[in-house]
Amino acid sequence: MNAPLRRVGVVVMILFGLLFANLNWIQAYKADEYRNSDYNGRVQVAEYERKRGNIEVGGTAYAISKETGGKLRFLRTYPKGEVYAHVLGYKPVNLGETGIERTENDFLAGTSDQLIGNRVKDMFTGEETGGGNVLLTLSKRAQETAYRQLTDNQVGASKGAAIAIDPRTGAVQALVSMPSFDPNPLASHDTTAAQTAYNKLDKDPNRPLANRALAETLPPGSTFKIVVAAAALENGIGQQTSIPAGSSYTAPGAGKPIKNAAPSICPEPQVTLREAVTESCNTGFAQLGVRLGADTIKEKARQFGFEQEDLTVGQLGEGGLPVAASRTGDIQNPDGSTDQAALAQSSIGQNNVRMTPLQGALIAASVANGGSQMRPYLVRQLLAPDRTTSYYTAKPRELRRPVSGQVAGDLRDMMLNVVKEGTGRKAAIDGYTVGGKTGTAQSGPDTPDHGWFIGFALDRNGTPVSAVCVELERAGSGGSAEAARIAGRIMAAAIADAGGR
Repeated sequence: MNAPLRRVGVVVMILFGLLFANLNWIQAYKADEYRNSDYNGRVQVAEYERKRGNIEVGGTAYAISKETGGKLRFLRTYPKGEVYAHVLGYKPVNLGETGIERTENDFLAGTSDQLIGNRVKDMFTGEETGGGNVLLTLSKRAQETAYRQLTDNQVGASKGAAIAIDPRTGAVQALVSMPSFDPNPLASHDTTAAQTAYNKLDKDPNRPLANRALAETLPPGSTFKIVVAAAALENGIGQQTSIPAGSSYTAPGAGKPIKNAAPSICPEPQVTLREAVTESCNTGFAQLGVRLGADTIKEKARQFGFEQEDLTVGQLGEGGLPVAASRTGDIQNPDGSTDQAALAQSSIGQNNVRMTPLQGALIAASVANGGSQMRPYLVRQLLAPDRTTSYYTAKPRELRRPVSGQVAGDLRDMMLNVVKEGTGRKAAIDGYTVGGKTGTAQSGPDTPDHGWFIGFALDRNGTPVSAVCVELERAGSGGSAEAARIAGRIMAAAIADAGGR
């Protein structure tokens, strides 16, 4: 054989070797990826051969699959659309699923290892048993009240969030983000139409796809004073202890003074801690924070849950909807020393303090529950396709204990006084004892303030039945009072709904 032919033969052998190696690579290592790819049409058809399980609230299915008679046999539909959108999410054909549809996808689709017995049975019967059913903790009344009250708020806010939880268990009673969206077009079998609908939502400057209750952090304003008050109580300051106040306070190094929301608020040189909480005294809490120190404030916030980066809300184990970390932010000068001016602002929930609505609800729940903060969860139970077997039932567990029972009791008394005599009167509920804290937070130099309210409701026996946080973004004047009113309506709905208790 001459040299040119040998070279050609070697090249051909190398090419065959590479082809053989690539074939083995695909079969051994890439088979699952290609088989499960969203672009594999046969996988899509097979996925829609099995009826997807329901997602239910209080005995009613709000994510269901209907037979189409088409190539994709079942269509996912959401009867209440916008009301449950940020909890349920959506299950599209070509896009990635979101919400509970994502976190419980395997169980809903029937492919979970827990449902292997059903799949084995199908091999003998030739049937396609449907997926499992996911039962949520939500209260129908509380959820629908939260959605209605947020979207019809009386201050014209277009963005905001509300979340309510049972302080005793951590079960989420309501979770709403505003603006919301209709998930039905996103689940359409017309993939072009679904992509168009998604693109429109994704480009909307109001970000309707964002879950503001869990993933949005904003300055919490005076609601953060509950954290500072907790630190004060743990450092020798009682409810009746006098603290410096006054109409104005300029922290060391500050360029401008901190003032109260109105001249009538704590103009006296000194007020009690209880009065400072009730009136929401900025000058009192700014000076209190400086007195306690940055490390004390940051540590107490951490004990309540700030800085946690791995919290999720779904089942009580791993997985679930992701929660953004709340932050106390930087309170340091360039040389590492404490920035006193920043500390004063941080102590009234400004500067770089940022909080999710969930964190606000957890603070209120911890106070109501005697200092015990329960882990929040959304999934109450996982049921077999035929509903005869339960594969998971939530067993509530404590997440942390940020304050002692005594400190929680003092905080509870002061928060009750806020609703009885202070800024939170609109949260009151007939027949129940309600405590809370309003918050007004600056959003920028030329934009309206955010309005906040965190609070809880106790029954006649003093048992906590609901804790809530409502946030109205850039609500302006009256925003915190409106947040308090909405919070009261949500908690009243959760109380009235047996499924929410």
